[in-house]
Amino acid sequence: MRDRDVMFSRRLLTLTALIWLLPMTALASGNESGNSFRQAKKEMVKVYSENRTTFYANCEYGKKAHVDRNSCGYTARRNKKRGHKIEWEHVVPAWAFGHALQCWQNKVCTNSKGKSFKGRKCCGKVDATFRAMESDMHNLVPAIGELNGDRSNFRYGMVADEVRSYGAVDFEVDFTLRVAEPAAYVRGDIARTYFYMQREYGLRIGKKQKRLFDIWNRQDPVDAWELERNRKIMAIQGNSNPFVTSYTAHAGSVVNSAE
Repeated sequence: MRDRDVMFSRRLLTLTALIWLLPMTALASGNESGNSFRQAKKEMVKVYSENRTTFYANCEYGKKAHVDRNSCGYTARRNKKRGHKIEWEHVVPAWAFGHALQCWQNKVCTNSKGKSFKGRKCCGKVDATFRAMESDMHNLVPAIGELNGDRSNFRYGMVADEVRSYGAVDFEVDFTLRVAEPAAYVRGDIARTYFYMQREYGLRIGKKQKRLFDIWNRQDPVDAWELERNRKIMAIQGNSNPFVTSYTAHAGSVVNSAE
């Protein structure tokens, strides 16, 4: 190959890479707290525009994010106002990937009035990696507001007593042990989201929870909507979740095949 052809090929590859990364850069470039996350939520509305159903409860919701409680038998446990609309839930909560950061622990930010602060809002202002993780669309799902609030930053697991606190919705929360048990049909989705966040950002997953997620990944394989959702997010954000794209019952092998 001539030198001129080699140079052209290199430039073409570089340009292709920049175009491929552009959607992700646009989402992660906000320099004010929450800008990237707000944009990601707007994009997720588009992703779910033809499949407006909530993640934990499988309730239908309208264009204005109002939950159709009759579609799934949902009744509010306590917070009727928050249970009226959906919220964009982080499957891996922001606390899990942010609480160890200096911006979360120490008051390294200052507002317009000169008052210092810390926590999630601060990390959203000063930490680009945190903003990328907070706005990663693969980690966002529509959830009934009350369920999002009750889950909080609790870990996923199995709750001993199958007490239905939300009507017919199969979702339990143990507030004492700080554990949330989702329905079987989304457990694989949750596992693959955690695997993705681990691979993409180095998220730490405890051995006990990793074993549970391995089981959930096998018991609840990728379905048609998960594939379509992954495709839509890839078109906007510029990357896919390899644990969905190249699904295998043995999650660890996906990492090797995707690298």
